[in-house]
Amino acid sequence: MDTPHDWITTPVTADLLRGALDVERTEHGVLPHRLPARARAQNTDGQLAMAESQPSGVRLAFRTRATAVELDTLPTKRSYVGAPPRPDGVYDLIVDGSPAGQGSVTDGHVMIIDMTAGTAEHRPGRAGTVRFTGLPEGDKDVEIWLPHNETTELIALRTDAPVEPARDPGRRVWLHHGSSISHGSDAASPTGIWPALAASLGGVELINLGLAGSALLDPFTARALRDTPADLISLKIGINLVNLDLMRLRAFGPAVHGFLDTIREGHPTTPLLVVSPILCPMHEDTPGPCAPDFGTLGAGRLRFVAMGDPAERASGKLTLAVIRDELSRIVKQRAVDDPNLHYLDGRDLYGETDSAELPLPDDLHPDAATHRRMGERFARLAFGADGPFALRGL
Repeated sequence: MDTPHDWITTPVTADLLRGALDVERTEHGVLPHRLPARARAQNTDGQLAMAESQPSGVRLAFRTRATAVELDTLPTKRSYVGAPPRPDGVYDLIVDGSPAGQGSVTDGHVMIIDMTAGTAEHRPGRAGTVRFTGLPEGDKDVEIWLPHNETTELIALRTDAPVEPARDPGRRVWLHHGSSISHGSDAASPTGIWPALAASLGGVELINLGLAGSALLDPFTARALRDTPADLISLKIGINLVNLDLMRLRAFGPAVHGFLDTIREGHPTTPLLVVSPILCPMHEDTPGPCAPDFGTLGAGRLRFVAMGDPAERASGKLTLAVIRDELSRIVKQRAVDDPNLHYLDGRDLYGETDSAELPLPDDLHPDAATHRRMGERFARLAFGADGPFALRGL
């Protein structure tokens, strides 16, 4: 039986949140956003709107003597017709830098997506509560990492002792942009996504602009990166451009240059690492678009297939191999005048040997074990002594 608590309710405000670029006040509470309002106003794509409102890398951070914490939230979950049910999003509790618990909210809105019909239905739901008890006595730093894959309105924070915003940890800020793989895809929990793991190992504060299905070289995303204070920046570019068949080679190169130019307007000398796609066998030499395999969907499994023809590369269609070559060329060219610009082949994070051992379950997204491997490798390659993000001059 739970011990009764004298609860103190603290309004959730921007100074209690890390990893969000904007906080919107809603009917129920507040909604963290990972793109600023100006960028959202220039977007008409529902996929991006959903992705940026899912708080990957966003966490409540506060200092308290509390031994019990409750957080009321209103999640928006996704359900795919014909696919296996998705697990509830996970909230990770971190106390003084160490994992201290997990929880979920089973209630909430549900977005029912029918990929065969191309429709989506919103079914309203009710708020729920995630509860953590038995925290250690005394002053401590507490973080609650929000589910990386559920839009999450924050309604009320209750504790059995006062809270104050967490102190500045004095760590460098790492700003990362990428696709659903960076967003978290099939990771088990928000601290288990590869950028969060890499940030923990690298001793940095993460701002994660991994946007599922939406790493598309959008100018408003470049401006968001430009305007966000950061000590380190990385860009993982490629897979979404291929699987959406968004552009041809003629447009890709100038778009990459423009994206980098915009970021450099705000961060002229910040270490900037361009990361090419990890291995994805179906798109290595076959262009997009990709689509769900409706045959496997009917069998209760979700897999993706490439719909393009390798012969279309001659007309400028993009593949992952083409993108890696072009990104490598662009970075080498620009690095002559920009010594703080660097390149990392994504296959160094997940390559052919890894694919044989840990194949992508749906042929597109890594699983939890692969996220861990990628995070550990990125930390070694980027934050290690010889990496572009290494601490220098100490």
